[in-house]
Amino acid sequence: MIRTSTRGIFLSIVVLFSIFLILIPSNAYAEELDVQSIGLDETTIITLTNESKEEVKTFKIWLDKNSNFKSFKTEKGWIGEKNTQGVIIFTSSDPIKSGESVKFGIKTDKSNSIINWKGLDQKNEIIKIGLSTPTKLVNVKQNLNIELNQNMKNSNGEIFSESVFRIIPDKPNSGSTIRVTGDGFGKSQIFDFYIDTQKIGNFETNEKGSFITTMKIPDEVKERVDFKIKNNQGVEKTVSLRLGNNVNQISKMEEIKLVVNGIPDTVHKGEALTIFGTGIPGNPITIKIINSEQTTTNTRTAEVDNTGNWKLAETITIPFDALFGQYSIVVSDGKNKILKNWDLKTDKTILLSPSKLTFEPGELIKFNGTAVPNTSIEVILEDQLGNEVTSKIINVDESSFIEFEYQSVENDDKEGTWTLIATQGNTKELIYFGYGVEPTTPINFVFDKINYKSTETAVISLIGEPSDKISMIIITPTGNIQGVPIPIQLQSNGRANYDLKLTDFGSGIYTAVIKKGGMQSDEKFSVGLQIGSGEIKAEVTQDDYKQGERILILGKTNPNSLMTATLLDPNDNEIKSIEIPSNNLGVFAEEKFKIPLNGEIGLWKIKITSGFNIKLIEFNVFSILEEAMIIKVTEEVKTGDLLQISITASHKTSITMEIKNNSGMSIDKTLTCNTTKEFICETFWTVSKEIPIGTYVITAKDAISSAKTTFKIIP
Repeated sequence: MIRTSTRGIFLSIVVLFSIFLILIPSNAYAEELDVQSIGLDETTIITLTNESKEEVKTFKIWLDKNSNFKSFKTEKGWIGEKNTQGVIIFTSSDPIKSGESVKFGIKTDKSNSIINWKGLDQKNEIIKIGLSTPTKLVNVKQNLNIELNQNMKNSNGEIFSESVFRIIPDKPNSGSTIRVTGDGFGKSQIFDFYIDTQKIGNFETNEKGSFITTMKIPDEVKERVDFKIKNNQGVEKTVSLRLGNNVNQISKMEEIKLVVNGIPDTVHKGEALTIFGTGIPGNPITIKIINSEQTTTNTRTAEVDNTGNWKLAETITIPFDALFGQYSIVVSDGKNKILKNWDLKTDKTILLSPSKLTFEPGELIKFNGTAVPNTSIEVILEDQLGNEVTSKIINVDESSFIEFEYQSVENDDKEGTWTLIATQGNTKELIYFGYGVEPTTPINFVFDKINYKSTETAVISLIGEPSDKISMIIITPTGNIQGVPIPIQLQSNGRANYDLKLTDFGSGIYTAVIKKGGMQSDEKFSVGLQIGSGEIKAEVTQDDYKQGERILILGKTNPNSLMTATLLDPNDNEIKSIEIPSNNLGVFAEEKFKIPLNGEIGLWKIKITSGFNIKLIEFNVFSILEEAMIIKVTEEVKTGDLLQISITASHKTSITMEIKNNSGMSIDKTLTCNTTKEFICETFWTVSKEIPIGTYVITAKDAISSAKTTFKIIP
C-alpha cells in the first residue's frame, strides 16, 4: 500500500493528474465516438473524440447508483447542467465535427468511478451509448528531474504529423503555472518543453502516447511566445500564443473577496438569472442551485479572469415546472463559499407550461397549468408567422387546473417558435415553445388596457431576450410619429415595464410599434374615446359560421367612441368580451371573435354596447360534420387482399387506427394517416393470409374524437 501525504494529494490535484494516471478506454462503440478518461483519485478528465459522420451537440454522463458527482468543468463554448436524476448534460452551440475532440473534467465522491455516457447529434438523436471502466497506467513524471522509466521502448521522443498539444489556459500570464496536455506522441518516451529557446522542463508520455503535465512560465518573457515540444533529435511541435496583459492583473490577490451578484430577492418562473461576481484571478468557480426540497437542480462552473471578475457563460433560466419556495445558490472557489437565497414566487394568475420546450412535427402538443377558478379562459395557438393554428374556450372549474392539446400535422404546420396566448378577463400571458426547432423569444408587448384618458399613464409590459435593447415609436391617428423614438432596455429576465405618459395625446386610435433589428411588433391603443357612441350600425359578414371559424364585424357610429362587444352562445353564456374603438370617421372593424372548435350548435349573438346604445347581431353556428369523425371501409375483403380505409375528420389532424377481432383482441395498431386540407385521409391495410375469417372492428381516433366500424374477412 502506498501512502501519500495530504499536501501531496493536494499538489497532485492542482497539477491535474500528473502522477498515477488512470485510463478509462471506450468500449465497442469507439468506432464512432471515442471516449477516454484520465483520472487521479476522485478527479477525472474525459476526452470525447468524434469519429462519426454526425456532429455531436450533446454529451450526457452518469454514474452507477452508489456514486455521485461532486463538481464538473467544461471547455469554453460548452455548458453543463446536472439534473435531478444525477445526469450531467453537456451542450454546445458549436457541435463537435467529425475528427474533432473536447475535454470535460469531473469530480466524484469515489475514486475511479465507472462512467456511463451517451452522445447525441443536433437532432437530439443518439449516436452511441457507452460504458467506461478505469484501468491503471504507468506513472507520468514531470518537472526537471525525470528518471528514465525502465520499461521505455526508447528515448528518442518520437514526434509524428498527428502529434498535438495544447496550453491551458489559452491566454496565460507570465509567471503563471500552465497545464499542458497532448496526444499522438511516441509511447512511454521523454520530451523536452521549451518557451522560445529556453528549456523550462520535460515530461514522459504514457503507453498510449498521451500526457498531462504542468509548467511554469518565467516572470519576464515577451508578449507573444512559442511553446515547443522537442525530442533529442531536434524535431519539434510548436504552439504560438499571446500572453495575457499583466498590467491589468491584480497583484494583491489576498485582498480580492469572493463575491456573487445577479441574485434578486424574488424570482418568477421563466425568468433568467445572469450571475457574475469577483474572485481571485485564475481560480475556478463552482455554482450550485438548490431548490426548496434541498435537491441540487443546477451546477455550473466559471473561471475568474486576470482582472478578478467572473461571469457564467449562459444565464440560468428558472423552469416553468420549478417548485415554489426558497432557493439557495452556493458559490465556491475551493477555499471560500457564499450562500445566498431567493424566493420563487408567482405574481401571475395564469400559469401554463408546455410538456416540453420543443415538439417534433406530428407530435401531440400539450399544455397544463392553473388559472382563476370558475372563470372561462381563452387559449389561442399561433405559429411563428402569427397565424392562428387553433383556439379554444376552456371553462375552469373550482380545482383551477386546465389542460390544452393540439395534434400537430407534419409537413402541414410551419416549423418555428410558436406562441400560446392565454386570456382570462383582463389578464393575458404569452408562452413560447419550439415546433421542430429550438425556441427563441420574440418581441412582444401588451398594454394594461385599451382606452385611456389623456390624464392617465399607459403601462406597457414587454417581453423578449434578456437585456435586449429595443426602440418604440408611437404612430398618431393621422399616421405621423408622436415625439421621438423611445429606447427601452429589457431586464436580465427578458421583461420590462414602461410608463407612457399621455398628457400631449389627443383623442383617437394610436399604434405602438416595437423594433429590434429587422423584427417588429405593434399594438393599438386609444386615448380620450367617449362612452355613449350614439346609434351603432354593425353587421357580420356571414349568416352562418362553422365551429372554429373567425368572425369579422364591420360597423359605423360616432367618431372616437368606445364600445364593448360580447360574444354569447345559444344559452346566453358569455364566451368573450372585447373593447372596440371607432376611428376619427366613426368606422370600426374587428375580427378578434372566433367560434370555439367545441362551440355549441345553434343561434349565437354578438351584443355591442356603448352607454345606453345597444346593437344585437345574430347568426347560426353549425358543425362541420354531424359526427366529428367518419370512417368507411370495404364491407368484405378476402385474405391476401387490401382493405381500403377512408376517414373524414372535422379538422386537420393525425389519426391512429386499431383493428380488433370479435373477442376484442388487438390484431394491428400500427396504422396512421394525416388528413388533407379537406380533412380527409385514406390508407390501406394488407389482410394477411394467416388472419382467420370473420368479423373485425376498426377504430380511428385523434386527440378529440373517434369513430369505428366493422368489416368481414372472407375466404
